[in-house]
Amino acid sequence: MRIDIVSDVICPWCYIGKRRLDRALRARPAVAASATLSWRAFQLNPEMPASGISRDAYLSAKFGNAGHARRAYASVAEAGAAEGIEFDFDRIRRTPNTRDAHRLIRYAARRGRAEPTVEALFRAYFRDGRDIGDRATLTDIADEVGFEPAHAADYLASGDGLDEVLSEDRSARRLGINAVPCFIIDSGYAISGAQEPEFFLPLFDLALNAPMAVEE
Repeated sequence: MRIDIVSDVICPWCYIGKRRLDRALRARPAVAASATLSWRAFQLNPEMPASGISRDAYLSAKFGNAGHARRAYASVAEAGAAEGIEFDFDRIRRTPNTRDAHRLIRYAARRGRAEPTVEALFRAYFRDGRDIGDRATLTDIADEVGFEPAHAADYLASGDGLDEVLSEDRSARRLGINAVPCFIIDSGYAISGAQEPEFFLPLFDLALNAPMAVEE
């Protein structure tokens, strides 16, 4: 079974959705044993400057005032806590452009370590308040995941993978995906949003029991 996960690493609901998918897979060991997870790039802020913007400016533009932002993130923090996520929004000082972070995920996927890299990026941003749009920070995260930092730094400086990241973002929008996370199972079943594990289970069963195409 293939599960495509369309997400952005600065989306808190994508982090929550990842944890809920993990729980759904644990509830279906047979699916977990055979599933291939593919992380697909989506940019919440495709026009974000390459250097990002200050968190205060971002929240002002998005919510209008600090009070609205606090109320919105309080519900996110509560949902995250139920999944074992320690959100610390106050530590975030900059909202980044996420293209390079998505490129790092592609780098990791080629080496069979996409999932721990995605988890490390979420944790770095939402728990530690690190600027995951900064290439030096991304190189440090690559090192923490187990990659050779000099090689990861060279990759990030090269621009390799950028076209693929932008293409995935465009493809998602052409499919009508304008909010994330979105989980696509075997190219035929989709779940939009950070749904509870029980929403995944029937789709796992449908995908497992779908008739196979017969080659003529």
